[in-house]
Amino acid sequence: MSAPQIVVHRDKSLMAKATAARLVTRIVDAQAARGEASVVLTGGRNGNALLAELAASPARDAVDWSRLDLWWGDERFLPDGDPERNVTQARAELLDAVPLDPRRVHVMGASDGPDGDDVDAAAARYAEELAAAAGSGAAEHAARVGGEKRLVPAFDVLMLGVGPDTHVASLFPEQPGVYEADRTVVAVRGAPKPPPVRVSFTFPTIRAAQEVWLLAAGADKADAVALALSGSAGEVQAPASGARGVSRTLWLLDAEAAAKLPAGIVSPVFD
Repeated sequence: MSAPQIVVHRDKSLMAKATAARLVTRIVDAQAARGEASVVLTGGRNGNALLAELAASPARDAVDWSRLDLWWGDERFLPDGDPERNVTQARAELLDAVPLDPRRVHVMGASDGPDGDDVDAAAARYAEELAAAAGSGAAEHAARVGGEKRLVPAFDVLMLGVGPDTHVASLFPEQPGVYEADRTVVAVRGAPKPPPVRVSFTFPTIRAAQEVWLLAAGADKADAVALALSGSAGEVQAPASGARGVSRTLWLLDAEAAAKLPAGIVSPVFD
């Protein structure tokens, strides 16, 4: 796994613009190399700000949207179209404005979807979709599930927002999901942040990504960023510390979120 690299931006607006530009470059490079690209989106204020900047940028036309696979690292288990769902917000900010192939937009299950209110079945269905996509591709990583090889795609970029409690995706400190080493996708119940029922990637799936980008902006994220990067807490207590990419792990911060970075860690690069 790659060591964390830290990029600090002057403010959250510049962070969103710079990250959107960085994402376009990464997608275009992957499409030039392989003919396609795969990205895992994140919700929340930073993930949605990035999508809004991408929607407004002329650079978005450099992407061949029909050859892009989009996934989500977690989702709120609410009815389809609920304004709190990550996919609903992503559609409003960007997805409805670009010519995506609907077959390549991989949405996590809703509580009124084919599995009804069975969140475990919805998680299993998404795990099967990941395995099918990985099995059909030339590049893939594998996670062990029940003694068998369970494949997940080698995502080009997997983005995660960092919560004030250091949670990433819907992996919350000391909750069952952070201990999961076998399954690639899990149901989450009793999340400390509403809504309590969710679907989430596990650490093995996150760590299959070529690049993992962790986004944090605002003074309310400063303690979480400092704790996760200090090395003083493991992934059970500080889940963000366990999010690593195969080739690159990027912490993309604004100055407020970086304000409490401890001395002695990797020196941040200011952008």
